[in-house]
Amino acid sequence: MLVGVPKEIKKQEARVGLTPAAVREYVAHGHTVLVETGAGAGIGADDAAYAQAGATIAADAAQVFAAAEMIVKVKEPQPGEWAQLREGQILFTYLHLAPDPEQTRGLLDSGVTAVAYETVTEGNGLPLLAPMSEVAGRLSIEAAATASRAYNGGNGLLMGGVPGVAPARVVVLGGGVVGTHAARMAVGLGAEVSIVERSLPRLRALDELFGGRVRTRFSTLDGIEEEIRQADVVIGSVLVPGASAPKLITRDMLALMKPRTVLVDVAIDQGGCFETSHATTHAEPTYEVDGIIHYCVANMPGSVPRTSSHALNNATLPYGLALADGGVGGIVKNAGLVSGLSVHRGQLTSAPVAKSLGLNHIDAATALNAR
Repeated sequence: MLVGVPKEIKKQEARVGLTPAAVREYVAHGHTVLVETGAGAGIGADDAAYAQAGATIAADAAQVFAAAEMIVKVKEPQPGEWAQLREGQILFTYLHLAPDPEQTRGLLDSGVTAVAYETVTEGNGLPLLAPMSEVAGRLSIEAAATASRAYNGGNGLLMGGVPGVAPARVVVLGGGVVGTHAARMAVGLGAEVSIVERSLPRLRALDELFGGRVRTRFSTLDGIEEEIRQADVVIGSVLVPGASAPKLITRDMLALMKPRTVLVDVAIDQGGCFETSHATTHAEPTYEVDGIIHYCVANMPGSVPRTSSHALNNATLPYGLALADGGVGGIVKNAGLVSGLSVHRGQLTSAPVAKSLGLNHIDAATALNAR
């Protein structure tokens, strides 16, 4: 199969769909890999590194999209990219369609077969979402610490305090991969940390993991309100796979918080878990609503593209090879890829996306078997 890797064009996105090491694996499987010139610049991999790995270098993205049977990216295709997709082509990337009706319509109109990293499953886990969730969780505390600086309009608190001065209080909403790694970073800096979570088994696991160094709280409206009243930082890390994130903090609830509290919405790719959230960029990461600082960068791992690209490729490689080796038939044979299928030949195959956008959908297996 001819596999194409275009350069990411989303604002301030420097990750790359395939690293040179991953390209070498595709070539070893008998595939041809076409990489847009400069695609790996953000991770320090020049065209020569890709050529040495066995890739052919394309002059521009148009050449990649026109020739490739399968496109491997990182972020969701932008309007100029989905216009170049076509029926019979496979797209393998993060999509986050639930809050994005425009992209959903663009993919449906293109006829492409699109598999979303964030909904590929393995057992009860999301193996292709996990590495970026780990990165984003850790970055969320760095972002909160920076946003807390007085010169950035924050509350002026040092995350870990100093002897005789209390540390910042961090509340993490959601105890999944993002929340766990956020809590790990916050505890490491010396902050006081609470994790709010709906699953009792997960709360027990977190209590065991942290050895009592974090407070665990079952998620109720009362519990959330009590926690955010005392918080200096709130990390939003809830996830409903494939669907829009639930709004756990409403605008009215901002009045309960201390002035200059920092909210970091890691769920912004799925629409955000704060009612007052809207996507921001690394260039202008924060804004203020009712005296509360919001950090809502939609591609947080893009700020550390070397770490993120290698971590992502480690996870996506076996699934990408299954797609390249088997084409659409490779999806049928892999239950994890079936769960990741979002769009196939003009049909929406994701029930959570359909519910979020008020659209009809067809079962993924049914759509594939009808091909």
